[in-house]
Amino acid sequence: MTAEPTEVLAEADALELLGRGQIEIEGRLVAASNTTLRAEISLAGLTRRCVYKPVRGERPLWDFPDGTLAGREVSAYIVSKATGWDLVPPTILRDGPLGPGALQLWIDEPEAAEGLIGFVPAYDVPQGWFPVAAARDDDGDAYALAHADDPRLARLAVFDSVINNADRKGGHVLYPATGAIHGVDHGVSFHVENKLRTVLWGWTGKPLPDEALEVLGSLRDELDGALGEALDEHLTITEVQQVRLRVKRLLRSGRFPKPPVEWPAIPWPPI
Repeated sequence: MTAEPTEVLAEADALELLGRGQIEIEGRLVAASNTTLRAEISLAGLTRRCVYKPVRGERPLWDFPDGTLAGREVSAYIVSKATGWDLVPPTILRDGPLGPGALQLWIDEPEAAEGLIGFVPAYDVPQGWFPVAAARDDDGDAYALAHADDPRLARLAVFDSVINNADRKGGHVLYPATGAIHGVDHGVSFHVENKLRTVLWGWTGKPLPDEALEVLGSLRDELDGALGEALDEHLTITEVQQVRLRVKRLLRSGRFPKPPVEWPAIPWPPI
């Protein structure tokens, strides 16, 4: 059976499907650096696609502890849920055909979906877009890496600052037919050192929107309660403490963070 795009699942139904459904692997996403599998998951006549990232397929990294990336994926979903912004698709940690791993609901994008991040001619940056880096193609023509001044992306930029996302590529932003946007691939997040690398630098130093300040205030409070306890299941005590500190710093400054100067601020490749 092949899962076809259909109506959007309620979050509770998606979590139940991911948690209890039968997983059948379809194939590997070869562009991913770690083992990333697309699968069908079925429960009581309901079938959807999902992404399965087994812990045993994680490539060792010098700066992240081995076997922790799946838990960081789940932690990103937990924080996203706490914001109320629905930025990360439903994600859980469970046992699968290749052992424990992160399981995330697959997000379908319409073929005609227009992205909000990309390379554009340097002389023709679309109105309402921010250029964030200069580039040239193989012929030497000037281009700009740019993104739209879109409130949905601004939410994602705030979220990335909270989770210390070290790999916000343009290709890690999805555009479903619902009109929302989703961020994916958060395995290299929540490091105790500042490792924010993103293509969403257009708001650098600008005041945070009022809604972002409200959400950050709520996160600050929840991190001392249920949210902090939920993150404790997947992150170290120090990593959760650093989430609290990042939230407090954002509230104190009231502004989007500035790019680091000690290391590359934009991931490679950026898209």
